[in-house]
Amino acid sequence: MPAVTTVSAPLRTGLSPAGRRRAAGLLLLLPALVALTLFFLLPMLSILLDSVTDPEPGLANYVSLFTDGYTLRVLGRTLLVALLVTVAGLVLAYPYAYLMTLAGPALRAVMVTVVLVPFWTSMLARNFAWMVLMQDGGVVQGFFRLLGLGEVTLLGTTTAVTISMTQVLLPFMVLPMFSVMQQIDRRLLLAGQSLGASPFGSFRKVFFPLSLPGVAAGASLVFVLALGFYVTPALLGSPQSALIAQVISVRTRDLLDFGGGGAMGVFVLVVTLAVLGASRRLTGPGAAVGAAHVMAGGDR
Repeated sequence: MPAVTTVSAPLRTGLSPAGRRRAAGLLLLLPALVALTLFFLLPMLSILLDSVTDPEPGLANYVSLFTDGYTLRVLGRTLLVALLVTVAGLVLAYPYAYLMTLAGPALRAVMVTVVLVPFWTSMLARNFAWMVLMQDGGVVQGFFRLLGLGEVTLLGTTTAVTISMTQVLLPFMVLPMFSVMQQIDRRLLLAGQSLGASPFGSFRKVFFPLSLPGVAAGASLVFVLALGFYVTPALLGSPQSALIAQVISVRTRDLLDFGGGGAMGVFVLVVTLAVLGASRRLTGPGAAVGAAHVMAGGDR
């Protein structure tokens, strides 16, 4: 009896080629989704649960955020410092990023290196350097003394924290701006001038509006990062000028007030999401793309 050979038919999944590509993409994303769930979503849910159940069920922890005078002052101080750092970063970073677009390849490489140096330096080393500069009898006091301003004390103040945070976060402002600015066709400026606009008018009406996605990306990124800073305020500030990250640390580590600390953490998360949402609505997806470029290679 002759042997019967069977030819296996291809496996039919019922999916179109586009559906199979989507399924393959989801499989590739599965490890990242699992890691995100285990190390971010579940801890966040635990913090949210603690904030409404510890020490007793209810919203007492959230009510105390806005009724406790001390906590409200800390929240206001944190938002103010984050805003000042963002504004100072904008003032310093915008002209620097613009000059990077005008520089030649060699000079641009040097300017990019200068921006990236903070990424290659330890956070503690940078903060200790500022401590040395701002300490009593240090370089900063000597400079103010030469100007005839007397003994100006910065170490242990909110001003010292703001200055150091601005320097630390400046790359997160420069890089998104430069990423957007270098994609702007400079012939548009020449076209504006050919239509009668002055060089400054052409810059103000053509280049600056096109650069706003980078401005929004850098500003939102710096503001969000500044909200959660801990090391810099702890080293250069004082208990009287504590920011929200320090208060959360004290509540959870020293006072074991996990509910109150969790409520403050949830509040910071809500503010963060609100800032990112407003940035996206104001400038469209360009801001989110610019921020994603920096976040992919940045390290706070």
